[in-house]
Amino acid sequence: MPSAIKRVKTGIPGLDGLMEGGFVQGSSYLVTGTTGTGKTLFACQFLWQGLQQGDPVVYITLEEDPVDIKEDAMLFGWDFATYEKKGLCKIIYHDPAQVNNLGTVMMSEIAALKARRLVIDSTAVMGLSLDTHAQVRRRVYGIINALKSHDGCTALIVSEIPEDSKALSRFGVEEFVVDGVIVLNYLGIGEAYNRSLVIRKMRRTNHGKDVYPFEIAGRGIIVKKPEM
Repeated sequence: MPSAIKRVKTGIPGLDGLMEGGFVQGSSYLVTGTTGTGKTLFACQFLWQGLQQGDPVVYITLEEDPVDIKEDAMLFGWDFATYEKKGLCKIIYHDPAQVNNLGTVMMSEIAALKARRLVIDSTAVMGLSLDTHAQVRRRVYGIINALKSHDGCTALIVSEIPEDSKALSRFGVEEFVVDGVIVLNYLGIGEAYNRSLVIRKMRRTNHGKDVYPFEIAGRGIIVKKPEM
């Protein structure tokens, strides 16, 4: 008889119940959306939940300065610096021009911390050093395959949807190599909830199919029930 699938809590109120209790442990997920939809906040909230459970975490940023990420997180009471001092958290900047060795750096950091959660933010800048979408896909595919050798590490890969694009990511390839896709949307002014999310893909999971409004409050992202 097959063993039960182990689930990883996202730390986002209202979300885990939409996907049978959380992410599948050891899987990789894409969090994507246009500018300002809350992607980095989502990633930080996911890592913070891990730290509260005693899980070591790694955040590899290809865009923002780690100091800025930690300062923004403090607005929600998430003191990553304290956990860095304890050796449970590492937030590092990786030059996107050196994306060819990203997989090596990632595996080294996971092994050093025995990390259970990982964020890579974001694939949108990989095009600075890779010439074609095929190269981006190979790079992302290689990273995810490497992660599978650490089946206890659950990963979020952040990407960006260009404005007015129907794609799910900057290059239209990331969504095909991950185990699940969560799309964050910004609806504009005049709505009761101007942000929403859709679970577009979730392997080995019976997930919600609706558009779910969410708000950003003092404790981060909170997913609400769909409006009737």
